[in-house]
Amino acid sequence: MSEKIILLVEDNADDEELTIRTLKKNHIKNEIIVVRDGVEALDYLFCTGKYKSRDISISPVLIMLDIKLPKLNGLDVLKKIKSDKKTSMIPVVILTSSDEDRDLVESYKLGANSYVRKPVDFNDFQSSVKQLALYWVLLNEVPKSAGS
Repeated sequence: MSEKIILLVEDNADDEELTIRTLKKNHIKNEIIVVRDGVEALDYLFCTGKYKSRDISISPVLIMLDIKLPKLNGLDVLKKIKSDKKTSMIPVVILTSSDEDRDLVESYKLGANSYVRKPVDFNDFQSSVKQLALYWVLLNEVPKSAGS
């Protein structure tokens, strides 16, 4: 049985904790790997840096990606993910507090599968994460080469 990993790219500790708690509360049993900046996200995905010994054959089934990240912003991360054959089929959901229309447009131009603005309200945020996970992890189907 292949592992079904969710990669959460989030630098805000509160949003990270709330996202993980919401996923677990809603019985999403997937392993959740958290990385806190754009460079670490790419290191994880491409098995470089501290992740060089990670099994490259195990890709996430979903990447939840913030835009406003330290070291390398989420749009640059998205561009790299979608331009590489090994990672281009992994669904990427932009989960961000950015209300910039240019971020929305650029995310879709670069190949984002979905763009969700983080609600400020606690209950709305939980509801958004729950719906994202239920769709992208339980309902959505991806080709065998993506996320396996």
